[in-house]
Amino acid sequence: MATVAISSALAFVMLLVVGVYIVAGNLANGVGGGAKALAKGAVPAAYSDLVQKWGNLCPAISPALLAAQLYQESGFNPRAQSHAAAQGIAQFIPGTWATHGIDGDGDGDRDVWDPKDAIPSAASYDCELASYVKKVGGNLTENMLAAYNAGAYAVIKYRGVPPYSETRNYVKRITTLSESFAAPVGRVDPSEQAAGAIEYAQKKLGTPYLWGGTGTPEQGGRFDCSGLTQAAYETVGIKLPRVANDQYNAGPHPARDELLPGDLVFFSDDLTNSRAIRHVGIYVGGGYMIDAPRTGAVIRFDPIDTPDYFGATRVTEDGAKALPTTV
Repeated sequence: MATVAISSALAFVMLLVVGVYIVAGNLANGVGGGAKALAKGAVPAAYSDLVQKWGNLCPAISPALLAAQLYQESGFNPRAQSHAAAQGIAQFIPGTWATHGIDGDGDGDRDVWDPKDAIPSAASYDCELASYVKKVGGNLTENMLAAYNAGAYAVIKYRGVPPYSETRNYVKRITTLSESFAAPVGRVDPSEQAAGAIEYAQKKLGTPYLWGGTGTPEQGGRFDCSGLTQAAYETVGIKLPRVANDQYNAGPHPARDELLPGDLVFFSDDLTNSRAIRHVGIYVGGGYMIDAPRTGAVIRFDPIDTPDYFGATRVTEDGAKALPTTV
């Protein structure tokens, strides 16, 4: 009976996988896109209101773009400090902070370690850079980001994003990453790689769970939850980060009633903070996922509609590439 049940389940999955391609064709000209509003829980609750408020400071930025910059710089860690002496959640170097830091909370001081000062200062600095390059023409947000990376003079000189690979990569990385912090305003396009990721995961059904497992021969081909999702997407050419809470930022976030097979689904004990995510699976349709649940269990089908369901990500190749290597 168990064999019959598994076979039926796999047949059901394959029908859903075929459905991914059908939907992909139907949505080929659909609307993706970002929004002024932040995706649920994408920014830790302690900073969400600050990012939402200051992310609308000027037309060149948005809450999602500001969130992407903070995530890229520090992973929302207000005590972060780099080897280059960059400090705080927005990673200001002392010289830049001395010139551009503002008293965001009006308490009489400018504290680079205080997100209530640092986040407003990051937004203010972005807008100041945008004012320097606003007459250049073209995309103001891209020009602002280029000025952040290469300096306003370079943007003015080249009348747009300068031809420096580092700068162009930075602009693309932040604008792409911002999509994972925005609440979508329309249907999110399906991933072409989703079917391949599901196919890989379903071949691992019944494999014992291993904490820290990434499927290596030394580990007996076993996985933990994020090891499985990482391996599944790697087979279709998408390199995801190792841990679940970073995988959440690998693309935009469809609503529960818009899930498609191949979407990553996430679970957390804190539904206000994506950095607290502790589990991930691959959605297969019908309210079920394939996941590696815990020690003592095997890779299996599990329902997703539980009290700790956090949300979902539709993985994109560009989204995965935009993620910082360390946060």
